[in-house]
Amino acid sequence: MAPGDFPRKPATGIKVIIVGAGFAGISAAIECDRKGHTPIILEKAQEIEEITKFGDIISFDPNGARHFERWPGVIQAMQKVARQTTWLDLYHWKGDFITRQSFEGEKKWGPRINGHRGELYSIIYKHALDRGVEVRLGQRVTDYFEDEKEAGVVVNGERMVADVVIAAEGVRSRGRKIVLGFDDKPKSSGYAVYRSWFSGDAIKDHPMLKHLVAQDSHCGFIGPDLHFLVSSLKGGQEFNWVFTHVDDGNIEESWQFPGKVEDCLKYVEGWAPIVTEIVKSTPKSGRLIDHKLVFRDPLPTFISPKSRIALIGDAAHPFLPTSIQGASQSIEDGVVLATCLELAGKKRADLALRCYEGIRYKRVHAAQATGIKTREKWHKANWDNVQENPEAIHLTREAWLLNHDVEADAYEQWQNVSAILTNNPRAKL
Repeated sequence: MAPGDFPRKPATGIKVIIVGAGFAGISAAIECDRKGHTPIILEKAQEIEEITKFGDIISFDPNGARHFERWPGVIQAMQKVARQTTWLDLYHWKGDFITRQSFEGEKKWGPRINGHRGELYSIIYKHALDRGVEVRLGQRVTDYFEDEKEAGVVVNGERMVADVVIAAEGVRSRGRKIVLGFDDKPKSSGYAVYRSWFSGDAIKDHPMLKHLVAQDSHCGFIGPDLHFLVSSLKGGQEFNWVFTHVDDGNIEESWQFPGKVEDCLKYVEGWAPIVTEIVKSTPKSGRLIDHKLVFRDPLPTFISPKSRIALIGDAAHPFLPTSIQGASQSIEDGVVLATCLELAGKKRADLALRCYEGIRYKRVHAAQATGIKTREKWHKANWDNVQENPEAIHLTREAWLLNHDVEADAYEQWQNVSAILTNNPRAKL
């Protein structure tokens, strides 16, 4: 399809600067384009491969993935490379099988997409370019500013302005300073994640592991203050493992760096032989990273004092991996913000940002809490209770979170939320 062939709402005249071309930023740009706005993405990477080469597995639950169905060709392309499992097998850390959690019943809520982060991102990025979204690479944003009529950034030493600015460059976003009024530094969450991704060929002949790549698979081993997840996709052609563990590392120095197999083995010493064999089988050519999970205190607001700059995605609300919601919530942010801008119009863009916050704030924080809930039920599992009730360690899957269409909800809530915030701009919904 040519850029002009994509379905979009009438032009609003609203210019939107989006800082950061990750999942949050690129999705927000697509949604802005769908709603008739003019987005421009500023990305510090010199080449988009700097984004696509990273990553392991990423998941989009129905509340996030449903929006890919509205972007022509995207969901179809994703499903071709996504993991095909509809279950999760859970084991005791010593190796005993405990329970299988099925996700079949969730199909009525919408699609689930699980796949390689870089590969899925490339599909979305290509769609944005096909739509004609302008992406400027090599753009280093060093400051944000605003007044009552517009907002802007200092990029590569020059000022650039728009009607609104969306800060989508992650947990270290410079946009947080203008929103909060001070520099806040990330703190260690007390946990870190080892992540590895490599070809299934590395283990296809291993007598203990070959069943993991005979077809797509998904399983987890649950132990004291550690959980170890394994999956394969593309019929076992690609394989990945990841485990979350207690960590006291200094995230001020680095929050992601190469991991070492020998360090990983220390954490799973005494675990089931299959777990240690998975780690030992990681080829030197396979990507292994140690990713520190950063923590931020809940923000009092997602928007700037003059309501011209908004935080989205990890810049606003970093999620724990156990929530399986970080990516989906970043998609929801962009959808709601673009919808509010459409409904408010160019002259009331500041109201749009206040409504975005009003619609998103409570839902985001409730979603964040699910990650802590799952981590605690796994890392502090009472195995006597689990033996009586294996479903006690199932992932928490709730309709209020997963069976939700934020676009429809934003259109429905707009009149009430905008009326409240027009009368009382400082109201907290």
